[in-house]
Amino acid sequence: MHLSGNVFDYFVAFGSGVLVSFTPCVYPVIPIMASFIAGVNIKGTKLMGFFISLIYVFGLAITYSSLAIFASLTGKIFGQIQNNPFIFLVVANVVIFFAFVMFDVINLPSIGVNVQHKIRPKNIWTILLLGMASGLVIGSCTAPVLGTLLLYVGSRQNVLHGASLLFVFSYGVGASLILVGTFSGILSNLPKSGPWLMWIKKFCGLVLLGFGEYFLIKAGMLMF
Repeated sequence: MHLSGNVFDYFVAFGSGVLVSFTPCVYPVIPIMASFIAGVNIKGTKLMGFFISLIYVFGLAITYSSLAIFASLTGKIFGQIQNNPFIFLVVANVVIFFAFVMFDVINLPSIGVNVQHKIRPKNIWTILLLGMASGLVIGSCTAPVLGTLLLYVGSRQNVLHGASLLFVFSYGVGASLILVGTFSGILSNLPKSGPWLMWIKKFCGLVLLGFGEYFLIKAGMLMF
C-alpha cells in the first residue's frame, strides 16, 4: 500500500476498506447492520434499501473523515517526514505494530460500544447515528489500516485530501453492506465465516508490514 498523493490514493483507500470489511470481526457484523437497515426500509424497495445503506455508511464516513481532519490539522509533528529519518522510524514502527495486530501477535483492546440494543432505527437520523457510532464499534478491526491512513494524511497536512481519502475508505468498508442493504436476497447467499476471513486478515497484515518496511528503508537511506 503505497500512497503517492494523487488520484491513485483513492483506489488504494477504497480497496483497503473493502479488504478490511472481510476481516473476522467486521464481516459478521454485516447481517446485524443489514437487519437495522431492513427495519427502516418499510416499503421494502431496492431503491429505498440503497438510499438507507448510503446514509448508514455516510455516518461511518463522517466519523472517519473527522479523524482525518484532526490528523491533518495536527500533523505538524509529521511536517518534516520527507527529511527526518527519525520520523520515518516512528511511522515505520507504528505501521509494523498494526501489522502485528493483524497477525494476532498483539491484541488491540476494543474501545467500541455495543449500540445494537441502544439505538432503534425508527428513521433516517437513527441510521445516520448508528453509522457514526459503528466507527467505534468496529474500531478494533479497522484500526490498523485506519491508523496507517491517518498517519499518512497527518504527514500530508492537506485537510481536503485527508478527509476525502477517509471518506472513500469508509465507503470501501461499507461497500458489502450497501449491496446487502439494497439486495436483501444477497444476505442468505453470503459465504459463512471461516478460515478464509483469517487469510484476508493476514494478507492485510502483510501489506501493512511491507508498508512499514518501506519506511524503514527510507529511514536507513537518510541516516547512512
